[in-house]
Amino acid sequence: MKRLFTIALLACAALTASADDEPFVLHNGNATMTVDPAKGGKILSLKYQDTEVLSQSRWPESFGSTFWTSPQKEWNWPPVPEFDKMPYTVEGRSDTQLVLRSQKSERLGFSIGKAFTFDASDGAFVVTYSIRNEGSEERRVAPWEITRVPNKGEANGDGIIFFEAVGDSVWPADLMSFHSTSGVVWYLTDEAPQNRKVNADGRGWLGYYANNLALVKKFTDLKADEPAPGEAEVQVYVNRGRTYIELESQGAYTLLQPGEELTWAVRWYVVPIDGGYQLQENLEKALVPIVFGETHPRPLP
Repeated sequence: MKRLFTIALLACAALTASADDEPFVLHNGNATMTVDPAKGGKILSLKYQDTEVLSQSRWPESFGSTFWTSPQKEWNWPPVPEFDKMPYTVEGRSDTQLVLRSQKSERLGFSIGKAFTFDASDGAFVVTYSIRNEGSEERRVAPWEITRVPNKGEANGDGIIFFEAVGDSVWPADLMSFHSTSGVVWYLTDEAPQNRKVNADGRGWLGYYANNLALVKKFTDLKADEPAPGEAEVQVYVNRGRTYIELESQGAYTLLQPGEELTWAVRWYVVPIDGGYQLQENLEKALVPIVFGETHPRPLP
């Protein structure tokens, strides 16, 4: 099955590339996304006009947006090279679509597909992933998107991470200073001498605000028993110091027979928000229609 790595924002989209192994630059209104098939099929850049949203660190495993299989205990560390670093094959491209496929991981028996396109009806960048079981035995696996963002906004100080969570589902408790407002959990980015990671039973979306821009990612809301063992629908990792943050989301833990594959889509939105840290009114006005729909208003932090 072909993979769709989908991208768009409010207007018409364009795709340009000079060769299959060179980065693809996708334009949609004021937004630009750059994907590099030669570098693990990563999203290297996401800009609104000239403002970069993703981490541009030069250190390995600290920049752009990537994709892994879950649970992590099956491969530990470092990330599986066929999925994270090695070149992806371009299986198809047009003005509205780019389709990539990884090499098979002999260790895990999976291959990864990514497809990029756009949905002009709501201005979303749509990224669709697939995992194919290319082994001879049935396997369980879950999709996992990892998006790195800076741990400090250059234009107006700290950033904010926010998502909807079920009750007090953020664990381990008290590891990071999360606060809750009407069911929406939020965290003001900070600095610490150690790495930290929390998990949560989310509600199908995850957001980040810095430099007067909000990035919101939407995905399928999981039931409590659907994540992979030891994993969660929403995860936030903060690297020590003032380096970078990972916004992580996972899909359902799925049984795949030999030759079967799962697909999982994430819708990306980049929304300009004026007013610095006068966020309550501005976030609600800009993001409630995206996150909850026009007819289902909910307060945001």
